[in-house]
Amino acid sequence: MRAIWKGTISFGLVNIPVALGIATQRSDPKFRTLDAKTLQPIKQQLYSPARDEVISRDETVKGYEVAKDRFVVLTEEELESVAVERRRTIDILSFVDAAEVDPVYYDRTYYLMPQEGAEKPYALLLEALAETGKAAIGKLVLSGKEHLVLLRPSGRTLAIELLFYPEDVRSKAEIEERMEGVKTTKAELEMAKQLVESLSEPFDPSAYENEHKRELMQLIERKQAGEVIEVPAEAPRAATPAPDLMSALKASLEQAKKADGGAKRKRRASANGAAKKAPGKRRATKAKP
Repeated sequence: MRAIWKGTISFGLVNIPVALGIATQRSDPKFRTLDAKTLQPIKQQLYSPARDEVISRDETVKGYEVAKDRFVVLTEEELESVAVERRRTIDILSFVDAAEVDPVYYDRTYYLMPQEGAEKPYALLLEALAETGKAAIGKLVLSGKEHLVLLRPSGRTLAIELLFYPEDVRSKAEIEERMEGVKTTKAELEMAKQLVESLSEPFDPSAYENEHKRELMQLIERKQAGEVIEVPAEAPRAATPAPDLMSALKASLEQAKKADGGAKRKRRASANGAAKKAPGKRRATKAKP
C-alpha cells in the first residue's frame, strides 16, 4: 500500500504509528474533451466576462460571495493565517456505537497500516473495536484541511472514514414530513419481511459486476476495430398504474420461491453428477486360503 500520510493514532496515553493509504479508486474509463474537427484535446482557459478577454492565473484572487455579485476578497497570506496546524496525529475524541453513524456522513475511505513495530497495539485497538461494536471519532489534518474522521474495523484492517460535518449533509425533514402518518398493515409488513428474507444472501462484492463499464469498453473496442455502431431508437415507455400492494408482494414472493427452488434443483443435479463421476468404493474381501 502506498502511504500518502504517516503519523500516529493517539488516545489516552496510547500512541500507534500508522500509515494512511487510499482504499478505493474509480476504474471507469476516462474521456477527454476533443476539438470535433481536429480530434485534439482542447485547453480550458480563464475567461473574464467583465473584461471580455482571457486572463492569466496570476491575475486572479480568491473571493467569498456574501451577496449577489458582492465578494469579500482574501489574500493568500490571510488564508494562511487561519490554516490548520500540520499535525501528524489522529486524535481520538470519543468512541461511539458503529451502528449509530449513518453512512450518509461517509465521504471517503482510507486504510490505516501499522508502521514497523506497531502491529501489537494496532491489533489491540482493532480487536477492541470489533468486539465492542464501537468506532472511534477523531480529527485528522490532511492536505491542509482538518477532517472529522471515524476509525472502524474492516476485517483485520483499520479503515478510516473522512466524515462530512453536519452542515454538509442535507436535511431529510421534507421526506420525513411526507412519511408522517403513513401506516402499513400487519399483513403487508409480514409479507414484505418474507420477501426480504427469501431474497437475502451473504454479501459478496465479487458477485456484482459493473455492467455499464463492460459494455462501454466493448463499444470502444468495436469502434477501434472500425465497426459502424447502429444506435437503436428507444421505445417510449407507457406509464402503468401502481399495482395493488398486497398482490404485488404475493406475486413477488411466489417468484422468489420458484427461483430458489430452481437454484436448489440445480445444486442437487450438480452434486449428483459429481457423485456419479466419482470412483465407487469397493468392499474389502478376505483372501481365500
